[in-house]
Amino acid sequence: MSEIRLTETVLRDGQQSQIATRMTTTEMLPVLETLDEAGYHALEVWGGATFDSCLRYLNEDPWERLRTIRKHVKKTKLQMLLRGQNLLGYRNYADDVVTSFIQKSIENGIDIIRIFDALNDPRNLQTAVSVTKAAGGHAQVAISYTTSPIHTVDYFVNLAKQYAQIGADSICIKDMAGVLTPQTGYELVKRIKEGVNLPLEVHTHATSGISEMTYLKVAEAGADIIDTAVSSFAGGTSQPATESLVIALEELGFHTGIDLKKVEEVAAHMNTVRDHYRAEGILNPKVKDVEPKTLIYQVPGGMLSNLLSQLTEQGLADRYEEVLAEVPRVRADLGYPPLVTPLSQMVGTQSLMNIITGERYKVVPNEIKDYVRGLYGRPPAAIDDKIKQLIIGDEEPITVRPADLIEPQLPSLRQEIADYAKSEEDVLSYASFPQQAKDFLGRRDDPFYDVPVQTVSVDIDF
Repeated sequence: MSEIRLTETVLRDGQQSQIATRMTTTEMLPVLETLDEAGYHALEVWGGATFDSCLRYLNEDPWERLRTIRKHVKKTKLQMLLRGQNLLGYRNYADDVVTSFIQKSIENGIDIIRIFDALNDPRNLQTAVSVTKAAGGHAQVAISYTTSPIHTVDYFVNLAKQYAQIGADSICIKDMAGVLTPQTGYELVKRIKEGVNLPLEVHTHATSGISEMTYLKVAEAGADIIDTAVSSFAGGTSQPATESLVIALEELGFHTGIDLKKVEEVAAHMNTVRDHYRAEGILNPKVKDVEPKTLIYQVPGGMLSNLLSQLTEQGLADRYEEVLAEVPRVRADLGYPPLVTPLSQMVGTQSLMNIITGERYKVVPNEIKDYVRGLYGRPPAAIDDKIKQLIIGDEEPITVRPADLIEPQLPSLRQEIADYAKSEEDVLSYASFPQQAKDFLGRRDDPFYDVPVQTVSVDIDF
């Protein structure tokens, strides 16, 4: 019997994809021990947008959430998602911040760090991989999967070999848009397993309606682990349902090690959490939809809804199809970057500008200029000189690793937040999201921190 293990995403990507990461630690607590007993390879519990959401919306300390989960999950590995040199934000950090953040993540309970770069530039991954291993963690390096004329199976197999050379403990095919088709998934897994002697995990989203077929084919090809979400937060923009995949795979002769009774207990609780967010209007029914356009336009589901929302706000919803058709053109102009954070937002915004202004690259956001300057890393394909000229004029793009240009940041960060930070973790929260962290830390120590000062004028009549 073949074995395939499962990583459960309900506490991170599952709820991030469907309720914008609003699930509180209190809502997670009742099922943590049950999840620990269910037989998973790992639980994805941290990173991605959870950190920002804790500080910005939930008034929670993300580090305290991690410590709490670790206290209740004693056997199963805890996993997080990290954007390489970007950590959990949208810009590159200096190596000293990356080093400290990873060390503290592992100290506070993380076992596996899934590290990816939006451009698949190994230079943006090297520091994070080295530090993870030195701190005793497992460095899983993720391929940001996408499709384009240059993103062939050969391209990704070669990338997996490069990731092995920089020290990856395992490889993940991260299909954030749900565009990995069954046959390509089969070929890709087969080839990587033949060329790289490391465990291989596959992560996809159910957005386009083909994810279960893809998981079956990658299992047949020898994938070691797949990512699923408990049924309450599965399907649509999330991962396929854990329970359904386990039943199907076990019948096909795969051993998953999952105790379905435990998973059903988790689902019973998570159904009540889901229903709460549905009643609150945070769970939009559209996130459960199947969206085949992701396969046509190669655009993640979240990006589709975001573009429509932006256009609707400006009274231009009727131009949605035009903007969608512009996305692949902009992507080609920019060297076919994978549409993953932050590149998905950047390409989407540029496409929007091109259509609204009626002139391509008449208005160019600063982030796109920095991308063309090389400050995000090396584009997958060279950018045409005419496009460079349109965007940055005669400027010469950098060729060094972007983080090499950043001086150490921790000393000044510690100084800036000294009035509120009580630990290195507090400093790292501030480094990640300065305003949100400062407000959170301020409220923690002073109940009147963000209460507006009121002046009262009194007229005295003698």
